[in-house]
Amino acid sequence: MTKKNETSATSTRKAIVTLLKQYGPMDAITLASKLSLTGMAVRQHLYELQKQQVVEYEEEARPMGRPAKIWMLTAMANRWFPNGYLKLSVDLLHSIRASFGEEGLERILEDYKLTQKKTYREQISDTKKLKDRLQSLSVIRMNEGYFAEVQEEEDGSYLFVQKHCPIMEAATVCSGFCHNELELFQSVLGDHVTIERVEYLLSGGRRCAYRIMEDQGLSS
Repeated sequence: MTKKNETSATSTRKAIVTLLKQYGPMDAITLASKLSLTGMAVRQHLYELQKQQVVEYEEEARPMGRPAKIWMLTAMANRWFPNGYLKLSVDLLHSIRASFGEEGLERILEDYKLTQKKTYREQISDTKKLKDRLQSLSVIRMNEGYFAEVQEEEDGSYLFVQKHCPIMEAATVCSGFCHNELELFQSVLGDHVTIERVEYLLSGGRRCAYRIMEDQGLSS
């Protein structure tokens, strides 16, 4: 394979992995339609990604014909996405804990949280509409590598979804990051909304998701 072809193949595989991260498991034909490629071409890339342990599949029965392969990402796929200076972050957390103990680590996380709140508030408009504030928040988080999006639910609530966590390894070492995330969202969205984490990557979920609802009596 020439260098040009190799670069093209890598680019296509990156696109496949990104689509699976963004939209969840799907079959090769659906992937092919999104990429304007043939099903055969996409399958070749999927089998190569499978060799690299980046994707895996489950068979799904169909009314006619053979079962379809539904492709999904493995944990190995995280290396294809922003990792927030993973090793440096994890090493720093270990060093801070060793030098200053849990109390020192908590103080540093508190300072970081206050800085985040200030930065987010400067970027989120003062609009009274919850949906607009959530869209602004999703843009911020998307730019930070979280693959964030807002989904409107039938009951009037919203689902704020993050399909990738660029600091997942750091959060594994220090759960304070996840606690601070929930408090950060509450702070920038307002006290008049209820936020509940309903899916959690560190608990084996495919994504982190928060159900957010405007308190009764307030319009979104």
